[in-house]
Parts: sequence; C-alpha cells; structure tokens
Amino acid sequence: MSMQTGKQSICFETPPYIVSSASIVGKKEGEGPLGACFDLIGEDDKFGQATWEEAESTLQKEAFGMAVGKAGLKKEEIRYLFSGDLLGQNIATSFGLMDYQVPLFGLYGACSTCGEALSLGAMCVAAGYADYVVAMTSSHFASAEKQFRFPLEYANQRPMSATWTVTGSGAYVLGKRKSNACITGITTGKIIDYGIKDSMNMGAAMAPAAADTICQNLKDFGRRPEDYDHIITGDLGSVGREILIDLLKKEGYDISEMHLDCGMLIYESKAQGTGAGGSGCGCSAVTLAGHFLKQVEQGKLQRILFVPTGALLSTVSFNEGKTVPGIAHGVVIEHAD
Repeated sequence: MSMQTGKQSICFETPPYIVSSASIVGKKEGEGPLGACFDLIGEDDKFGQATWEEAESTLQKEAFGMAVGKAGLKKEEIRYLFSGDLLGQNIATSFGLMDYQVPLFGLYGACSTCGEALSLGAMCVAAGYADYVVAMTSSHFASAEKQFRFPLEYANQRPMSATWTVTGSGAYVLGKRKSNACITGITTGKIIDYGIKDSMNMGAAMAPAAADTICQNLKDFGRRPEDYDHIITGDLGSVGREILIDLLKKEGYDISEMHLDCGMLIYESKAQGTGAGGSGCGCSAVTLAGHFLKQVEQGKLQRILFVPTGALLSTVSFNEGKTVPGIAHGVVIEHAD
C-alpha cells in the first residue's frame, strides 16, 4: 500500500511517535501568556554567552540535551538530527550541536523549519531508516535583528505589521516507541510568491503559502476544516491571519473557528509591544512543544494540523529589491491511545 496521498502529502502506514519534546525560551517569552508551559526560561537572553549568535547556539544545545534526556535516551541512540535556524549558513545549528557528534541534516525553511524537520524526521522513522531521530530548530530576537534588519542600538521604529522574533528553541524526539502523540501525515509546501516586498510585513508574505498548504492538505486527505480540532499556523500574526482566512474562503474553506496562530498566542501583543505577534523558527517550535503537544498527549486534542510558515528572504535578496516568497509545511499530529 502506497503512503503517497494526493499531490503533496504522505499518510503514514505506521505513524512515528513523538516520544518527547523540550522548549527553552527567553525572558520576554517567559513573561507572555504561555510562560508557564515552557520547560526552561532564561534569565539572561545571552544565556551566559558573549554574543547573540553564541546564545542561540546554546539554546539548541540545551534543547537537544533536554529532549533526549526526557526520552530516557543517550545521544548515541539518536540516529539522525534534523535542524536549522535563520542565521547565515545555519551557524546557530552548526556550533550548537557539533559537540554531540550526531549525524546531522542541516535545514533551512526560514520560520517553517520546525515543520520541515518534523516532516523529514517522521519520514525517516516511518521508512525504517532510524529508530530515533531529533527534529529541532531555534531563533533569537537579537541575532535575527542584527542579520536581517538593524542593530538593536539603532532603535528604529517598528510598524504595527511587524512581528517580534521569538527567542527560543524547540526539540522533538521521534521514534518507533509508543507514546501518546504521533505524526499520522504530512503535506509538504510549495514556494508561493504574491509579490510582497515589505520585510516588515512577514504575515502578508507567508499567508498565501499557508493557505496553499492547508488547502492541499484538505484535498489530499479528503477532509474538511472541522476534521481538525485546530489548524495551527506558525507565525502569521494578526495581519497574516486575516489574509489567510480570506484566501481560504475563496477556495470554499472557512477555518476561522478552528484556526490559531502561534505568533498571536506567545505574546500579549499590546502589553509587550510585539506588534502583529511573534515570528522566527522558535515561535512555532516552542509553542507546539510547550502548549499544543501536551494537550494532544492528554487527549484534550485528538487531531491537529500544524502549519509553520516561512518567509524565504535573505539580506542579499532583500537589498537587491527581490520579493519575499513564502513556504509552509503541514504536519498532522494525533492523540495515540
């Protein structure tokens, strides 16, 4: 029986389990509405390091160790590691994880990297290529601002459409060992470009990709939006959410009742001054690990569609006046008895 489903999806014949997860965040995230959900909140956003980039590497190092430890495993039992970040050449991942000496697939899907890592990790386990893998990612507000926008000392004014890059790292151990949550399917996204050039409006750039992936998931699996307890996007924020809902209504799907966005949940936008919401690879990764996954494990949620969203820009493409294409990867996560 083929596991290929529809045009872009896979329905796993033997679903891989999410054996454990870990979420580590910065001080601002710890002060937000989900603060009590996370495993570890840093008191210092440099996490004891000399630079912001080293701080983000430390996030990944600690998240990996925590997730593997919670699974009762040793690092030698992890066959492969799937990880990436927002920094040039994935330096947060490279320097953060190299001491573990676990075979690594370095990924870049911008803020959709958590979905990409979970998808590839699930495929690897389901195909029998590994008993255990780790899927993870990270982002850091200061390292991202330094690379993509302005140094923090510049103190530039941010438009209300801008999102706030989450300081955090989420890690997941996937394996054949039974747990209370499993990945039953995935829908791999396509690059979608609506011609957006405003790097301060990532929600508008990513919403079309999220709509495309969600629509394809529903078609490939023969489902309606109500077949999911929640359809969860990564970091569209308040601006991107409106666009997403409008685009899907044009396709005949109304997800307004079950849609939630990690970027809108992780901060109290007005009180914390985070504009349209949170963003960054770490946004969806820590929100899934700290908040939604626990509800799936407890059976409070039976089936969710997790759709992290990414804006595929670089400092080179932006400075050359290019558009900001988007991508989104769908992961179907279900409660397992």
